[in-house]
Amino acid sequence: MASDSNAPELGAIALPPPDWEPARPVLKLLAARHSSREFSSRPLEPAALGSLLWSAFGVNRAKRDGRTAPSARDWREIEVFAVLSAGTYRYDAPAHTLHLVRTGDLRSLTGQQDFVGMAAVDLVYVADFSKMGDANDEQRTFFAAADAAVIAQNVYLFCACAGLGTVVRGLVDRRRLAPALGLARHERIVLAQSVGYPR
Repeated sequence: MASDSNAPELGAIALPPPDWEPARPVLKLLAARHSSREFSSRPLEPAALGSLLWSAFGVNRAKRDGRTAPSARDWREIEVFAVLSAGTYRYDAPAHTLHLVRTGDLRSLTGQQDFVGMAAVDLVYVADFSKMGDANDEQRTFFAAADAAVIAQNVYLFCACAGLGTVVRGLVDRRRLAPALGLARHERIVLAQSVGYPR
């Protein structure tokens, strides 16, 4: 028996288009979200840098220092490093402060693509496995990757709102970058993300 091409697919549900009114701001950001790989050399102003880092993994509510991104089992194992032209800093979310880790320009070490050295800031997401309780190696790797990915998406949405370009990257020379950041054995680089003004 020939199938009726006009019949609905078994088990399929046709969805209406997004309801733009209640969620207009978020939907507009999602529509604008994209990856950029061309950056100008213009640095980020301190206010933009602060907003970027707060959006990534800042404290958004006083109760238990709640964060802008979820974290598996509330481990908060991801540390955000901001690699700028003048130095590399670790973001202290509760204090909303950058702490100097290294002087000098390490941006080119954060990836294997040419553009990473041009972006205003390269964010590096580092998992502190010592914060992950009794999780085994496979669980640590999986949950850290998931948590870093959510932070990266927060950055994408902030950049879509602020007129900045960004791209998240897994292609990182971890053997060179980890000692440059002064990482301990229990700290692992998960992802990097370039942010800057479009060229």
